[in-house]
Amino acid sequence: MKKALAGLATAGLILTAAGTAAAAWGSPIPKLKSEGVRLTEGQYKFNPAETNHGAFEWQGRLSDFDPSDGHNVYLQVRVEGHDWARYNGKQKQSVWMHHSNWDGAQRYTINAYMRACRDRGSLRPDNCSPAQHFANR
Repeated sequence: MKKALAGLATAGLILTAAGTAAAAWGSPIPKLKSEGVRLTEGQYKFNPAETNHGAFEWQGRLSDFDPSDGHNVYLQVRVEGHDWARYNGKQKQSVWMHHSNWDGAQRYTINAYMRACRDRGSLRPDNCSPAQHFANR
């Protein structure tokens, strides 16, 4: 009986610590969605200049929300004055992503944008969620 209670207490401490660590990681990213694609469970943070190049660091679950349509999904991220960087998902699946984006000419990143898209091939334009703006002010 004592071992069972000790095990429950230990499990409770581990779950509490894991929840606290997840909560402390960063700020939530609002759900990004468009027809056939979703980014959920997203979080982001702006690192200080001495950490990871001062990058915009992000993570989240990119999902093909309409697996029967035959199209892949991807996420686009843009920092400062740079072009969009593309991160491909997997067709008919949900994938966890964790990346960092930064401007190599600066010691930190202040502005970042993100959107979730469905790749509809070369004959039709892709559809994307509205771009979400993040600012470190």
